[in-house]
Formats: sequence, C-alpha cells, structure tokens
Amino acid sequence: MVSFEDFKKIELKIATIKEAENIEGKDKLFKLSIEIGEEKPRTLVAGLKPHYSKEELLGKQIVVVANLDAKPLGGILSQGMLLAADENGAPILLQPDKKVKAGSEVL
Repeated sequence: MVSFEDFKKIELKIATIKEAENIEGKDKLFKLSIEIGEEKPRTLVAGLKPHYSKEELLGKQIVVVANLDAKPLGGILSQGMLLAADENGAPILLQPDKKVKAGSEVL
C-alpha cells in the first residue's frame, strides 16, 4: 500500500503529443516530443510502436507523470512516463474525454 502523502507527491498532468519519431534499431519504441503547459517540450520514450502509428499519436492528449526522474530508454533520455491501460498486453492511452489545456493537473 502507498500512503496518501506519498501519492500526493506524484504530479499527473495532461500533455499533447507534438512529434513521434522512430528510434533506429528499436521495433517497439517511439521518441515522443510532448508539450506540458508553458515549459519547453519534453522527450518521452514509449513502447507504443506495435500498437499506434506516428500519425495516430500526433495531437493526442495523454496523461503523464510529470515529476518522474529522467531515465535513458533506447539510448534516449526519457523525461517522464505516459499512462496507459493494459488490454490483453496492448497499451491503451489514457486521455481526457474533452480537449483541455496542456499542463492541466489531473486531480
């Protein structure tokens, strides 16, 4: 179990995917450029390639953990983590049901 105090430390925010690129030699990973409010764009690396095309991802709003330590994935520094549900091993991106401002907090 996680205490409520620990849970409150997690910053969940809405981000908009601005770019999706292939990563050379990586069959499952995309390099995503995301916008989270007023800050400069961030890079996320996500294993979405078998399930989403680059075109499907562009402009999509997603939920991200905004205050996660950066970690190298696929040779690229990933600056956060997107949230997805698992449907029989396939990720289904969590999204707001209406368009909201990038950077909005998830309550």
